[in-house]
Amino acid sequence: MFRIVVSAVNFTEGGPLTVLRECLASAAAVLPIDIEIVAIVNSTELIDEPRIRFIAIPSAKKSWFRRLYWEWIGFQHISRQLKPALWLSLHDITPRVSATRQAVYCHNPSPFYRISMREAVQEPTFLLFNQLYALLYRVFIRRNYCVIVQQQWLRAEFIRRMGNIPVVVAHPSLQHVECLSAPKQDELFVFIYPALPRVFKNIETVCKATQILASRGASSFEVRLTLDGRENRYARWLLNKFGATPQIKFIGRQTKDAMAAQYREACAVVFPSKLETWGLPITEAKAQRLPLLVADLPYAHETVGTYDLVSFFPAESAEALADLMQSMLLNTWQPLGSHQPTPPAPFAPDWKSLWSIMVDGLTPTHTGQLALNNAAIRKILDAS
Repeated sequence: MFRIVVSAVNFTEGGPLTVLRECLASAAAVLPIDIEIVAIVNSTELIDEPRIRFIAIPSAKKSWFRRLYWEWIGFQHISRQLKPALWLSLHDITPRVSATRQAVYCHNPSPFYRISMREAVQEPTFLLFNQLYALLYRVFIRRNYCVIVQQQWLRAEFIRRMGNIPVVVAHPSLQHVECLSAPKQDELFVFIYPALPRVFKNIETVCKATQILASRGASSFEVRLTLDGRENRYARWLLNKFGATPQIKFIGRQTKDAMAAQYREACAVVFPSKLETWGLPITEAKAQRLPLLVADLPYAHETVGTYDLVSFFPAESAEALADLMQSMLLNTWQPLGSHQPTPPAPFAPDWKSLWSIMVDGLTPTHTGQLALNNAAIRKILDAS
């Protein structure tokens, strides 16, 4: 019998929380019953998995100083009590812990993006992450049995920058993506771009393409953007520059149910983002069998995978995007389709396969007693 620890104290909402829930649900379902699973999270109320034992550290997300304290100091004290066979960190940073084996899941692609001066001014926090994560990824990274990324291009970047390290490509399971079908509106062709207002999302290219299309006399269409123009400096710039274009609708951030309704009304999904770990709206569009217009970039080809209803365009070419959008309006669109090969090994198509890779060959030889020393761990938490 031995113990596995999963740390994810920074995950409280959105896609990251979905990753945590799918990770723990899979672990509970596929790992042998004689393996104890302990999850270190922000709040125990976020996850309902009876088999998992939880340690909650809500203070870890209060500041970057607190976060790094736990990653590099606090977790070391906890690991000496837990004595795990495997410690999996789900959020980018390799913690300093005592464990037979470590693994880190890296899903922040910001260090691999060449940010422009305009983008740095419009979103200075992204510039900070661009520089900070380039450093944080390197710290203790060679302690890991494997580094986990979601796409082959990310593996190539990690190896190019950090040398010959063991990197596993693991596609997200995305069990929460539902297939919905409903008739579309006949009188209005709706394009939608589901995206938060981040500079690398390249929203201005969609807006410029819309203006080009309108200038050509196209009508009976609209482009919906999931922002309201008040979120940050970049969003305000978009609203100021393109808000007067009647075909562009700033619909604001959508709940899960509201987004499902938007997909039911949409006729096509546009996705010009220049940087993604995965690109969830691409997968969601495929689930709805919606036509896709996607940036011609490595991440996009891998996320699209094999799909017939897709066309690719140069990410910053508003003219090329406008041409594709116009062909859809005229019912002359001829998608080229896409087919992507399976990434080379080591590759995990789902969480079950990833767990097999991480625990392969592990034995309880170097692990401690199975009983958690709750009093000792509580002392560590209180001391922080």
